[in-house]
Parts: sequence; structure tokens; C-alpha cells
Amino acid sequence: MNDIAIEADAPSPTILIATDGSLRRVGIEIEFLGPHARAAAQALADDLGGSCEVEDPHAFKVSGTRLGNLLIETDLRHVHPDRHPELGLWLNRRVAAWLGTAVSPFVPRELITAPIPIARLPEMDGVVASLRAAGARGRGAVLWDSLGLHFNIDPPRLDAATVTAFLKAFLLVGDQLRQEIACGSARRVLVLPPDYPQAYKRRVLDPDYWPDLTQLTEDYLAANPTRKRALDLLPLLTHFDEERVRSVLPHEKIGSRPVFHYRLPQAHLSDPAWSIMPDWERWLLVEHLAMNPVQLAEKGQALLDHWAAQKNYH
Repeated sequence: MNDIAIEADAPSPTILIATDGSLRRVGIEIEFLGPHARAAAQALADDLGGSCEVEDPHAFKVSGTRLGNLLIETDLRHVHPDRHPELGLWLNRRVAAWLGTAVSPFVPRELITAPIPIARLPEMDGVVASLRAAGARGRGAVLWDSLGLHFNIDPPRLDAATVTAFLKAFLLVGDQLRQEIACGSARRVLVLPPDYPQAYKRRVLDPDYWPDLTQLTEDYLAANPTRKRALDLLPLLTHFDEERVRSVLPHEKIGSRPVFHYRLPQAHLSDPAWSIMPDWERWLLVEHLAMNPVQLAEKGQALLDHWAAQKNYH
């Protein structure tokens, strides 16, 4: 945890239009326990409109809803061998279907939305209500892992400076977000994605650190050869330079997407008052700070100075 307070102004509304004139969008992933993927998908089709289509025995696409296409699947690659040929899985379809049924009591199902305009995010709470009515449940932490609420967020611009600014901003407010999401629960803390290495945080927060995409990618991969980071840049870096990322992580589950994969929040479908919006509003702290280069430099240097003083004191 940071030992210095990082004060952030109240978040202003995020930028809704990217610099190329397109609407910025967000894809949502929500993990839950309870109903089979088929039952959950059919409930969404009934409530949101659209049709339910089988992709495999544990993955169902809901097409043509008012929020676009949705996917419900068991969150384990091994039960979807036809969709993950890169793994070289030996499982045939019959064995994969049996495995999916066997693990269903403790392996979550996952709702994956198509990207939707940021302004329509509040409508996702209706989707959550439909899942809950179908029996979906969960309270953030399950066994050794977290039931995740993930946001796949369009950057306002696809360039090294924008990605670096968002990364700096996230490192500055990340500990605050962790504390708020954990709500004092030691169990929730334990299943949150591991923090970035301290040496990497020092490198990125240096006010002079503004690398090009190649250097940004090399530095990130060297320090973070894993998807398990609260702000996972691997999908975005793979979009920029797939060959470089795959050469380091040939078997990692990485979808090439031009998005920030924000995977710190947790899903709490067992709580009837739970909404995705407070976690989105927390993300706006990152957006607000990323758009202010003066604050990025000042707060970054202040935190580096604080760490240095702590080291000298001890």
C-alpha cells in the first residue's frame, strides 16, 4: 500500500468521444455462480430481447438484445477446446462437456458483453437484475480467486503517451481503489490481482518516463509477464505489437483488443443492492488524473520522494 495520501479531485465526467470522433465504449465482464450458462443466457434473452444460440455445451451467445450481443460461458478454457486451439488441448468435445458439468459448482460462469457506449452503462444494472432473478449469486471472493467485474475501456487515443498517462494515473490511485474495493475484508484483499513490482512503479512514475510503444511494451512485459494485474495492459499491447507479446507469453490467454482491461473490481450478485456504477465511478479517478499532466508529474514525484524518505529512514 502507498503510505502517502494521493488526493484526487472529484471525478469529472469521462471523455465520451475519442479523438477520432467515435463514441468511446466499454465492454463488461461479470463472473457469478449458480445457474448453468444455458439458463442464464436464456433468462437474458427473455428479459432483454434476442435469441439464445449454442456455441458449445457451456457457452451460449445471446444475439440481438437491446444492449447488443452477449455471451455467457463457463470461465475455464479447457471446457471450450474448439475455441482455444492455441492451447493444444487433448480434450474432445464429449470429455470437455463432462468436465464443464463437473466443475460447475465452483468454477464461475461469465457474462461478456459487446462494447457499449459509456453513457449506457447504467443499463447494465438491469442485466445484473436479470441474472440475479435467474439464480446468479456471489460475494466477490470464491475459494482461491475473485468473482470479477471487469471493464474493457476504449482509450480516448491509441498512442504511447495516452497509455502511459493512464498507467501513471492508475499507479497513483491504485492503492486507494484497492482499499475501497476490499472494504476492510482480508479475504477480499487476498484474491485481488497482485500489485505491480515496486521497481516498476518507480520507473513509470518518474516524471521523465514517456516511452514510445516499443519501450513501453518491453518494460511492461519484463516486469509483468502475467494477466494478473489490476490494470492489465496485455490486450492493448498485443493489439499494438502481437508478435512481441506472444514471443514472451506464447500460452497466456490474451485477446488482442484496443482497450484498457481494468480487472480490480469484484462482482457481488448475492447483494440485491449491488450495482456496477460505484466501481465505474472509481475508475473515473484514473481518467480524471490521466488527463492532467501537471498533476501526474507533481503527484508522481511526491510519491517517489516519499518512498525515498522511507527507505532512508529505515
